[in-house]
Amino acid sequence: MKLRDLAHARAGDKGDVSNVSLILDDARYYALVREQITADRVKAWFGPLVAGAVERYEIPSLNAFNFVMRGALGGGVTRSLALDPHGKTRSGWLLEMSLEA
Repeated sequence: MKLRDLAHARAGDKGDVSNVSLILDDARYYALVREQITADRVKAWFGPLVAGAVERYEIPSLNAFNFVMRGALGGGVTRSLALDPHGKTRSGWLLEMSLEA
C-alpha cells in the first residue's frame, strides 16, 4: 500500500530547508509508519534532491511525522532555478512511498 492510502501531507520551506509533514488519517497505522518511514528512507527516496541531513520528528498526539530536509531547495527560493522552488510537490512525492502491511 502507498502512504497516500493512509495519510495526507503538507510541505513548507525556510531558506534551503524543505519541511514535509505526514498526517495519518487513522492512529492504527502510526506504529507501522513509524517503523517503516525512517529519516534514512526518506533521504534515499528524495535522492539527489536532498544534499543534507533528513530529520524525523514524531508527533503522536496528532498521528503525524515531520520530516526536515536540509540542503533541499537549491539554496532557497530566491536562489533556486527549480520549477518548484518552495518544494510544495514534495508532499505528493512522499505520499508515493510504499509500505508493507
